[in-house]
Amino acid sequence: MKRRVLGKTGLEVAPLCFGTLSLSPLHGAFPLQKGADLIKTALDLGINMIDTAELYETYPYIKAAMCERQSQHNGAVSDVYVFSKSYAVTAADARGSVEKALRETGLDQLGGFLLHEQESEYTLKGHREALDELVRLRAKGLIRSLGISTHHIAAVRAAAALPEIDIIHPLYNYKGYGIADGTAAQMLSAIAQAFERGKGIYGMKILGGGHLCGEAEARLREGLAIPYFSAIAVGMKSDAEVRLNCTIAAGGEAAPELRQAVAATERHLLIEDWCQGCGNCVKRCVSKALRLNDQGKAEVDVRRCVLCGYCAADCPEFCIKVV
Repeated sequence: MKRRVLGKTGLEVAPLCFGTLSLSPLHGAFPLQKGADLIKTALDLGINMIDTAELYETYPYIKAAMCERQSQHNGAVSDVYVFSKSYAVTAADARGSVEKALRETGLDQLGGFLLHEQESEYTLKGHREALDELVRLRAKGLIRSLGISTHHIAAVRAAAALPEIDIIHPLYNYKGYGIADGTAAQMLSAIAQAFERGKGIYGMKILGGGHLCGEAEARLREGLAIPYFSAIAVGMKSDAEVRLNCTIAAGGEAAPELRQAVAATERHLLIEDWCQGCGNCVKRCVSKALRLNDQGKAEVDVRRCVLCGYCAADCPEFCIKVV
């Protein structure tokens, strides 16, 4: 895969980023070795960017994959960049989150650290202390870059205006699934503005959290061709999916059997019947895809759900899963 420079960070990354949410307890709950093997396969095929978050609980997968690859390739992991995120508000929160990420991945430096799910200039102001601490940690060399992840157009525009922010990880797909405050065209316009201001952009949910899997190859090729994206983070749950997506990202033509294997996989949000109707998931869902029905149980609008799985983190009964 031909690498691209991520904004002004100086990092050269493959156009396809391995999104680890698909391995996490919020999604696939993969056994450690199975998840590590998928990451290692992706690295062996040319991916050198891994996206994770404190919420995902996937640091052990990354550590195992990196250690195994290091032992097999004589230490060849120096150009693999791990990007993580957290909901840090205070300086202590941010410092603790970065230290945890380094400790649990076994790394000396992260490629980037992001403030997770920012919504606007107002939430960025609320996280100002954490942002300032990330600036200090960048100066100390513990992180190479800092930024935000977001489903909101307003947050992309706000981050574009802040000189200390290096990278933005926005949600984009051509249908606009999951964009919280506008259309796909409006989001792409905000992304273009951020790119023009020198921000490194790596996108998420190019397949609409699974809703666009029926046209996955076309949508992935389309996303890879968007000039503002240095990379696109994609969650992958099988060896066939990793190999198919890496082939596409390298500009090749996939074998029919790979296409068939990937096309056979379907995903949906499962809400178990022991739901207590607390409403936490409804409040948590930025896509407005959940509501409480007449029986007081959570139910999902599949037309809105982007299968991010974040609602599961706020469910005290552990009754929500992406399967």
